[in-house]
Formats: sequence, C-alpha cells, structure tokens
Amino acid sequence: MEIKSHWENIYQTKAPTQVSWYQEHARLSLRLIADTGIDRADPIIDVGGGTSTLVDDLLADGYQHLTVLDISASALQTAQQRLGVRATAVTWIEADITQAQLPGQFYAVWHDRAVFHFLTQPHDRQRYIQAVRHAVKPGGHVIVATFALDGPPQCSGLNVTRYNPDSLHHEFGEDFQLLTSTRETHVTPFGTEQKFIYCYCRME
Repeated sequence: MEIKSHWENIYQTKAPTQVSWYQEHARLSLRLIADTGIDRADPIIDVGGGTSTLVDDLLADGYQHLTVLDISASALQTAQQRLGVRATAVTWIEADITQAQLPGQFYAVWHDRAVFHFLTQPHDRQRYIQAVRHAVKPGGHVIVATFALDGPPQCSGLNVTRYNPDSLHHEFGEDFQLLTSTRETHVTPFGTEQKFIYCYCRME
C-alpha cells in the first residue's frame, strides 16, 4: 500500500486514543521544548504531529508560532476539529517530510516523535536530514524521538529502524551537537510498553 494511503486508512479507521503512540499529554516533549529556552514567539514545527495533543499544550503554554506537518489529511483535520477556533492560530502542512517544501532557516525548534524511525531506507533518511538542515535556523534546536534498540521492530504494520542515542546522532552528523538524550517507556492505550529514546541537538 502506498504510504500516504496507509496512514490515511489508520487515521480514518481509528480514534486518536486508539493508536499505539497516543499520549494524553506529551510531557517529555513539552519539557525538552521548554528546555530550549526559545521565545514564545519563535517558530516551532511538529513533524508527523498527526492528532497529537502537543500542539494544544504548546498553545496553552503561550507559544504563538506553531506548525504541524503530517502526511495524513485525516489526522490534521481531526486535530483541527479538536482545537476548534484555536486551529486558526496554527499552520497546517499536509506533506511527506521527505518531499516537503519548507521555508529556509526558519524554525527555532524541529520536533519529531516517531516519524524518523519509519524511514528504513537510507535515501529517505538523507532527504529528511536535508529538510532539517534547510528548514532550521542556525543554532536551532532539533528534538527527535524513535524506538530504542529494545523497542518494537514494527509499528502500525510497518517496519521501523531502532536506535540508541549514538546511532541516531550518527545519522544526523557532527553539525548537530547532541546536548542530551533520554529514554521513555511509553504505555500504549492497550497496556503494552514501547521503549523510546529522545535526542535533543543544537544545529551548528
């Protein structure tokens, strides 16, 4: 199945609380974004944001310049409906991140929880990293979370590539300064555990 159709089918057939990656609040992501120390008016992009509540909590915390990108139009529509009138304060981009046309040197924070690990082909990972280099301001912040080495080998019927902090940082290269990494045990709505790692880098 073509990748966009795959994700549209998932978001059309499952409620946001029925997908394995659901979090009522993305607390670790929120903490890492706060730790960057950016101004509330600085632009943030949530890549693969889908129906995540991260955008809700960032708006509630006073962040003013938010972009949510996802390959699924259905996911973005669900998030917009949940936010109601607040959705007009957010920029919504329906795109595959390996093909997206993003503004250059624009974002202060690039956040991705559980997109990069789906890129099992080296050329797709390279396109993703090129997009980061293009779109993030010099000195900007990059927060990427993937399944850890002891995490699941698949998600939503797709294979994933699992990482430890060193191997994930190696994918991005030395022009990304690794500031911190942390592990998370995510409990799915079904009661199973998924092991994640988060890497927080500053782009040189």
